[in-house]
Amino acid sequence: MSLTARIGELSPYLRLMRPELYYMDLTLPASSAILASYLATGGLPELFPFLIAVIGGFAAITSSYVFNDCCDIDIDTINLPGRPLPSSKVSKNSALAYAIFLVVIAGAAATYLNPESLLILIIAATVITIYSIFAKRNTFLSFLPVGISYGLVPVGIWLAFDPAGLLKGSDGVILPLPAICFGLMICVTDWAFTLGGVSRDVEGDRMKGAPTMPVTFGIPFTARFVIFWWIVGVIASLIIGWSARLGPVYFAGALASGLWMLTQCFDFIKHPTPERGGRLFLNGSNYRAIMFGSMILDVVLCIYAVGYTSILW
Repeated sequence: MSLTARIGELSPYLRLMRPELYYMDLTLPASSAILASYLATGGLPELFPFLIAVIGGFAAITSSYVFNDCCDIDIDTINLPGRPLPSSKVSKNSALAYAIFLVVIAGAAATYLNPESLLILIIAATVITIYSIFAKRNTFLSFLPVGISYGLVPVGIWLAFDPAGLLKGSDGVILPLPAICFGLMICVTDWAFTLGGVSRDVEGDRMKGAPTMPVTFGIPFTARFVIFWWIVGVIASLIIGWSARLGPVYFAGALASGLWMLTQCFDFIKHPTPERGGRLFLNGSNYRAIMFGSMILDVVLCIYAVGYTSILW
């Protein structure tokens, strides 16, 4: 059975949370928590705070998907009529309540972990709300707030396990270099990731007057713009590993998946169609999920495999 068919069998409320992106959206907060804890304490995070962070991060990310669907019903009716809202499997009021429910879960998790994380959540939620309500319908730069919001996710998770010290006593470092690089890497790759998705949605955006980059400048231009940011993102992923002194498993996973992602981008340049943009969107999710998974495995090896880090350092 194809992935599309399996997704179609899920509850509409699970489908609102983008099940095709679940692996990426779970491994992002998990890898952020594990790397932060390792660099701050030399070990893995305690299980309960870790689970709270993963659930809270996942809820924060998916709440933005649900809210965006509420704002884009008219566009999705053209581009993605099978989604729960345009197909009337879920009402707009129910979806809005669901988005609020997910944000409340995220807020409760952040408050429990560290109020600094809650502050980051509030900023990220505000930025993505600006995108959904205003930016997408008014500027071809609407991808910028999406990347900023998503890039704040690892920062908020990081602060739960390695506080900046503004509220809990300072160690002199607000954010270490790996955390900064992590946030920037997610930000710039999300600009490219998002533009792949809006290339898929160009027909509905054009008909409904949303001046996205593919609508304004065309998909061929967007494809060239996208590969630049994926290149920056792959380089940033290697800087994360260097700054955190990670081992060969991470570098192998990040480099192999990054090079594979760039081949997908070159193919998008050769075939600048909405359908290829949609596939690139999913390619981007798979690339980042592999990178996050490599990071998690590498940190475990750094902690428990004697002499592992000395292979490179």
